[in-house]
Amino acid sequence: MTTLGIIGAGHIGSQVARAALSAGYGVVIANSRGPETLTGLIAELGPTARAATAAEAGQAGDVVIVAVPLSALDQIPVEPLAGKIVLDTNNYYHERDGHIEALDAGETTTSQMLQQHLPTSKVVKAFNHIKAPDITTDIAPAGAPDRRALAVSSDHPEAAAFATTFYDEIGFDTVEVGPLSESWRVERDRPAYVVRQTAAELRENLEAADRLP
Repeated sequence: MTTLGIIGAGHIGSQVARAALSAGYGVVIANSRGPETLTGLIAELGPTARAATAAEAGQAGDVVIVAVPLSALDQIPVEPLAGKIVLDTNNYYHERDGHIEALDAGETTTSQMLQQHLPTSKVVKAFNHIKAPDITTDIAPAGAPDRRALAVSSDHPEAAAFATTFYDEIGFDTVEVGPLSESWRVERDRPAYVVRQTAAELRENLEAADRLP
């Protein structure tokens, strides 16, 4: 059984956990307040999920999901994630995170920031442009004509390939955006952000995106 380590047990992290468990993965999940605060969630998720610290979740996961606010990026443990694929769900909200000059100027992306923080990991942007409840409800089998599509972006082909497989297993098509430097195309205020779209529609929305909307 492949285990996902999930760092961040909020709306996105907990929904990805539910989706992963439904697809046959194991889950080790952490939040900032300690494993003892996740008793209710673990009881709901069932016997193939357990709570841990962030470092323990990173160590236990064959693949790791980072689902924390951007302001907590520097708290993600580095060494336990070394060599691993890391799915980054983050978005930049200056109202929450404060203004970050390099992001405001379009000089970097949130996923590039995480990749810089985790230089020995293989970061892939995923799950950032879908509302949390839709992760387990707006799904369809492969080949469905109106199947929803989600984007992936990575500098590492094997990371993009894993995210593509995982999306398919839980009920989504995939469109590859390209390297992390292009991941801004699915970030906040762009046409592809938190709207339901097929693969063809997502490609159109990616093409229509402006760097500084």
